[in-house]
Formats: sequence, C-alpha cells, structure tokens
Amino acid sequence: MVPDVSTGSDSRGLIAYLFGPGRRDEHTNPHIIAAWDMTGAPDPGRDPAATYSQLARRLDHHVDLRTRELGGKKPPQHVWHCPVRTAPGDRYLTDTEWAEVARRVVHATGIAPEGDERACRWIAVRHADDHIHIMATTVRADGRRPRTHQDGRRAQEECRSIEAEFGLRRLKSGDLTAPRTPTGAERAKAERQGHSVTARQWLRERAYAVAAAVHTEADYFTVLQSLGIKVKTRLGPETGDVIGYSLAAPGDTNSAGEPVWYGGSKLAPDLSINRLRERLPDQEVTDHPRNVTDPTDPWRHATTAVHTARTVLDSSDDAAAQGHLAAFGDALYNIASATTGAHQAELRAAAMAFNRARRSATRADHQAAHALRQAAKELAYASNEPGGLAIALLFATVHLAHAAATWHEQRGHEQQAAAAEEAFRHLQACYQQAATPVLAELAHRAPRAATTRRFEQDVRAALPDYADRILTDPTWTALTTTLAQAETAGHNPRRLLIEVSARRELDSAERPAEVLTWRIATQPNRRTQAARSRTVTSGTTSTSARPRPPATSVGRRPGERSRHR
Repeated sequence: MVPDVSTGSDSRGLIAYLFGPGRRDEHTNPHIIAAWDMTGAPDPGRDPAATYSQLARRLDHHVDLRTRELGGKKPPQHVWHCPVRTAPGDRYLTDTEWAEVARRVVHATGIAPEGDERACRWIAVRHADDHIHIMATTVRADGRRPRTHQDGRRAQEECRSIEAEFGLRRLKSGDLTAPRTPTGAERAKAERQGHSVTARQWLRERAYAVAAAVHTEADYFTVLQSLGIKVKTRLGPETGDVIGYSLAAPGDTNSAGEPVWYGGSKLAPDLSINRLRERLPDQEVTDHPRNVTDPTDPWRHATTAVHTARTVLDSSDDAAAQGHLAAFGDALYNIASATTGAHQAELRAAAMAFNRARRSATRADHQAAHALRQAAKELAYASNEPGGLAIALLFATVHLAHAAATWHEQRGHEQQAAAAEEAFRHLQACYQQAATPVLAELAHRAPRAATTRRFEQDVRAALPDYADRILTDPTWTALTTTLAQAETAGHNPRRLLIEVSARRELDSAERPAEVLTWRIATQPNRRTQAARSRTVTSGTTSTSARPRPPATSVGRRPGERSRHR
C-alpha cells in the first residue's frame, strides 16, 4: 500500500479531477467513502444536486475564515492531497475498508486526529478499484495549522500496519530518499505515445548516466543538450551563479505546446544541483583520466576500487560507506557503457536497480570514494574491453552488490536493501553469461601435466589451509591456465598466490579457485610494463583515448520513433 503526500492551493481544481472522468476516461463511479462529516460533505458523485463549488466551499470553510483574519491573505499550500494505492496483485478493498484506511491515515498524519473536534476538514474519494484520494484543507477550526511534520513518513508507517492487518502485500518502508514516482497522468501520457517509460523516468536515467561519465558541472549540461534534452538553469539574483536547473525530454510538451520541465531534485534527490556539486568539481580536474598509457588500466583501476569499496562497507565509517555506494552506482553505468555483448542488458538493468540503493538517510562522504568515482570515469573513455579483466570486474561487482544489500539491511534501509538485492541478481546473471565461456576456454588451454603439478605444489606451499578446496574446485583447471599466463607475464606463481589471497579471506568463497582466477587476472604484465617504461624514457608519449558517449539504460526518448516496424 503506497501513500503519496503532496500539497497545493486549488481546492476546486483537485475536486474537479477527483470527480471528473480522468485524463483518459479511467475514473469510474467516483464517490466519497469517508469524510470529516459524511452528512455535511456534498457528494457530487452520488448527489446530482451537489456541485464541485459547493464541496470546495465546505472544505474551505476554515480556510476562508482564516483568510479574513489575515486581511485577505490565504494560507499558503493549504490543500493536502494523499492518494493511497494498493500494490499490484492485492485484492480489491471494499468501500468500508477504504474508509477505515482513510481515517487511519488522516489520524496518523496529524490532519484529523481521532476525537479532535477542531481538526481539519477532509474527504476520501474513490474512483477506481485499487486506490483512493484523501483531500484536506489544512486549517483547523481554531485557526491553527495541523502538525503534519514528516506526514509522508507517518503515512507510510500506518500503511505498513494496515497491510499486516488486512492481509495485503507487505511493501518496504522508505526513508524519504526515493525519487518521485510518475503520476497517473504521466503514465497515461506515456501509454498514449507508445512509450514504455514516462518522460520523468527517461530523463532520470539519462541524467544519472551523464553524471557518472562527465567530470564537471559544465560538461554535465553540455552532454545532456547533445542528447537532445532541453536544459534550463536558474541563476541567483545577486551572484548570477546557477542555483538550480530543469530538464525537458525531446518532444514532451503540454497542451499549449510548451516543454514539460522537471527540476533536478524532482527527478531524484541526488540529482539536485547541490548534490551534483558534491560529486562534480566546478572546473576541469587535473587528474583527468582520458590519457591512458595502457588500455587495460581503466579495468584494473576499477576492479581495485570496487574491492576497496567492499572493505569500506565492512568498516564502521557509515558516511564513507554511503559515499562508496553512490560511486558504485556511477560505476555500474560506466561499466555498462564500456561493455559489449549480450550481457550488457543485465548490466544496464543492474545500474537502474541500484539507483535506489545509492542513497539513504545517511549523508555520504563523497570525497572518501574519490578513487572509485575516478576509476569509474576512466571506463567512460576506455578504448576496448579486455576479456579476462572485464570478467574480473564483473565478478567484483557481484560481491559488492551483495555486500551493499547486507549493509543496508543491517541498518534498516528496507527499500535500499531490496534494490541492492535486485541489482545483485542482475549482476549475477550478467557474470554467468560472460564468465562461463571464458572459464571454459581457460580450461581448454590448460598447461601440460608437469606444469599443473608444479602449480599444485605452489598452491599447497602458499595456501596450505585452502589447498584441498582449491584443487577440488571445478575451476581449478582454469586457474592453472591463469597462473601460466601470469608466469609468462613475469610473475612468480607462488608469491602471486600469497599476494592475491591476502586481499580478502577465502573462507566464505564457494569456489576459491574461481576467486583466485579473477584476482590474478587483474595483475599487470610486468614485462609489458618494463618495455613501456623504456619506451617512455626514450621520449615516446602516450595517446589519448577517444571519449565514449555515456550509455543510457532506458529505451528511446519520448517522441522518437522506432526505426523498426
């Protein structure tokens, strides 16, 4: 059961919508099912003599009195509106049950506490099977405003109790950091235009993807405009600095043909200009990652940073952990951008799912996650996708997503934990799709028996406590090939096994040989490094990778026609 509290100032306009046919004739049998006074509230849905204006006047009675007391100045945002919707798959409630829901919600939110004869006037209207609308005017009979602090949170808590008592689907409690859900009008508009997502959702995903890839605030707006998105900034009256911005999707207009604008904070809390500035500097950074000496470096750096993030989640620094989760959300977009193949769809789905897990009520320390965010941005300019390194990075993301779900769950972040768990499932499927053929190829190219026996001795000497599990792991053969490649690249297998096993314990690993395979895959080629060092010393300079446009995760933009019929 989902409540959605908002405020406004047009009583009659809202009444006309509640009792009208809807924007696409979806309203059926609109009528009042509960009110502050069922005998005193005219019902335009059931009484042919009742009008919208009559009902508005009755609801606005205390507001009008207070307006006269204030010398004609109407109290601001005096219309309180709270649709309450059951979850998909729930049974349809009766009018009597919905009336109880309405009374409990206005009581819990402070609009009309039970037994308070001076409470605000309110009505609950039903015009569909799966939801009601509660409307109130927020001036009490004594002229005071109701105590509605954190009314959205209190409405959610009451709905959780109602779900349990009514036998409905138990939804996750939020912490007021979730993005706004599309309105019914937005969904209806998307359906009419043949789009699977609303303009709000489409803009949100592109804003996240662009913010993940760019380096400055100016780049953020420039790239959005290059995607055909309209950008409108709001400037401070004294300084002329940008203090806010709004976006409009191409082709998304209102009835007057004007663009429909969405403020950054209305797309998601962490897309506001202030939250963006916490993650983006206001000028070009000096450690720009576009100049890359080794094309495999971005993948190694990202994998190392993801491993570090998992360690931070195990620490007691919640602010740093939250900062790394936000940076991990950026990283998923850029990994999807840099990845090719059938598993890219799962990566994009993981990035979308993790958006809800990247923020919570815990304030993030973004500076603590600078290394992960910069490593993620390197991938936006990566020139290729090295097979083994890409799989190693995917393997690391699977474990970090699972750790994120655990971290949120331990702190009571129910929605974030569910989102991280969903991202984990997508990443797991992505990893299986990408890793299975690579592991099979590694096993097919296993070294000779004598070399394998030597590596077995190295494992027993370097990791005696894990040797039996490693040698009986189904991916042991693939690990022998990886060790042979590392040896060719200039590494000592025994020392390398000790080094990579020290990064994190292997006790919890179901397949320790598989874990070691991907840890070793991220080690640099020492012989190549030595040769490159000699080349750089002799005066040869590196080339700059061409930046890749940031990947987006939601289908074509509103107004864009498919080229395929």
